[in-house]
Amino acid sequence: MTQPMTARTPAPATAAGAGRHTPHPGTLSIAHGARPATDGAAGVLARFEEWVRRSPEAPAVIDGAHSWTYGQIGSAADEVAQALRARVRPGDLVGVCLDRSAALVVTAVALARIGAVYLPLGPRPGERRTDAVTEDIDVVCLIGDPGLLPPRHRTADRMDLTLPGEGANATATVVAAFAAPGAAAHSAPTGAFYAVLTSGSTGRPKAVAVGEPALGGLLDWYRATTGLGPGDRQSLLIGVAFDPHLLELWAGLTSGAALVPAPDEVRWDSVVLADWWRTAGVSVSAAATPMVEPLLDRPWPQDLRLRHLMAGGDRMRRHPGAEVTATVHNAYGPAEATVIATTYAMHGTDGAAGTDSAPPIGHPVPGVTVIVAGQDGRPVERGTEGELLIGGNGLALGYLDPELTARRFTAVPEGLDLPGVERVYRTGDRVRMAADGRLEFLGRLDDQVKISGVRIEPAEVEAAFEQDPAVLSAVVTAPRTADGRARLVAYIRAAADSGLTADALLPTLRTWLPEQAVPSDVRIVGSFPLDANGKVDRAELTRRAAESAAPRPGGTAPDDGAPAGATPGERLVLSAVRDLLDRPGTSLADNFTEAGGTSVLAARLLTVIEKESGVRLRAPELLRQPDLRAVALLVDQRCASRQPAGA
Repeated sequence: MTQPMTARTPAPATAAGAGRHTPHPGTLSIAHGARPATDGAAGVLARFEEWVRRSPEAPAVIDGAHSWTYGQIGSAADEVAQALRARVRPGDLVGVCLDRSAALVVTAVALARIGAVYLPLGPRPGERRTDAVTEDIDVVCLIGDPGLLPPRHRTADRMDLTLPGEGANATATVVAAFAAPGAAAHSAPTGAFYAVLTSGSTGRPKAVAVGEPALGGLLDWYRATTGLGPGDRQSLLIGVAFDPHLLELWAGLTSGAALVPAPDEVRWDSVVLADWWRTAGVSVSAAATPMVEPLLDRPWPQDLRLRHLMAGGDRMRRHPGAEVTATVHNAYGPAEATVIATTYAMHGTDGAAGTDSAPPIGHPVPGVTVIVAGQDGRPVERGTEGELLIGGNGLALGYLDPELTARRFTAVPEGLDLPGVERVYRTGDRVRMAADGRLEFLGRLDDQVKISGVRIEPAEVEAAFEQDPAVLSAVVTAPRTADGRARLVAYIRAAADSGLTADALLPTLRTWLPEQAVPSDVRIVGSFPLDANGKVDRAELTRRAAESAAPRPGGTAPDDGAPAGATPGERLVLSAVRDLLDRPGTSLADNFTEAGGTSVLAARLLTVIEKESGVRLRAPELLRQPDLRAVALLVDQRCASRQPAGA
């Protein structure tokens, strides 16, 4: 999809599958995506309106037994837009607290017709997190279930909205709740089409604003690459607050295809995900990498319509096997570069199929330029590690905070002639560019980490802990497990005589942070180790976390709280959860989610249980249990039910 180039060389037009130049020795680490297929004149909303005119009876949303045509979505969006126009103006930010559903689709179209800026927050973003967002950002209203809105908006001036109430994730009542923003709240920049939240080192999330041309250019590439069109079904699977949600939603609406909202349990269980792809007839899908990889470890279902799968949000650690019939795209891109900046397509017929080596993140998509820079900000030679800089048509407008925008979106390095590139975004990601222009992801340059595909600033987690007056200070580290996954460990210095415990801290913490940012291990300490400069020695804390997680000499494990005669199910569940959470002290009395379990880890736990015992639990069964002992009881009961009488 791309043509690698040296500096000062204009980008020629290329076609998919076209050959690439052989670079000369000393070629700089600069690569340009193909010239965009369109000039961007047709906007995102305009392409949807075209399908409303051309195919008003075609299905736009299919949610189980319920479906809505393009004409019905358009008409419903007209009603919502008319209701909101008296209070919502073009350029206003609107926080959307809905789940994947026809109601969400109608709301997105309505806001686009008004010219308002769509800010997806998800159905349960956390009361304190939402309060912080609406204090820092000039959100004119929140749209969602009135019972799930934060207190300040529950008592605010409200407007009932008429939205579809059917579907797996639908809510019966939806309101627009208006509350005054903070005095210093930031507005969206001119031309913003949507905004999304990312983790912020100040302890409060920051918002990135993206213009319609940037999203439109990416959608052009997506449709051309996947062939998405009328008769196809595009998943609506990604969590609503995660920026790939925008790609899924508008890919369907701008192609004449039908969007298929996924029930929530699909996102917890990779086997259920594959079953849902089959029963829902999904032909193109996007999913978080941690959900995709377990599917690549088991026989690939041969009766799927799925032909393209975009996987992103975390490092992929293996290539799809030869039996995988879909094209799997290893996609990379920060929210600041409009969802996807580079991709690498993998097929079952590739020579590397089935290998456990990490695939590259590939070449830039059309209109995007990538640079690998050294510490001086200048491009390094290919084969040399450096920081990834992204420029071109896919860049976001910036953050809602202009000062932050100025720090991260910078001028093109002096002396480089990069046609179509006026500024670059410093990703903080460490990469290496191969001779053919492909990028290999190597990790982060700063403290930012990815947990289950979500970028987390440890400083934001620390600040959330420090909201509690009993917490004097907090330090959060991100040690890696044996298989390379990062986890969060928090060290808390508590006020004297506070009696503070980890269990007392976590419920409040969850109102501030997304689930991926809640540490899997919280330790109350009297002091922090210091380095030679008198600063907290984070490396020493990370070492201690790894040391405490290591097996004890002789293979003994810490007391798990289970009786001496623990059942096979109890031993299996306890061992699996300890390994997944990297918390040797976890006991059978612990609740899975309260101990640090996330949706992605739940999917992995279900896979381990099935592999070791042959018992296939469903995600809702796991999540309903009060503790791990109850989960183990289910495993033991299912195993017993399969034994023949007298066995």
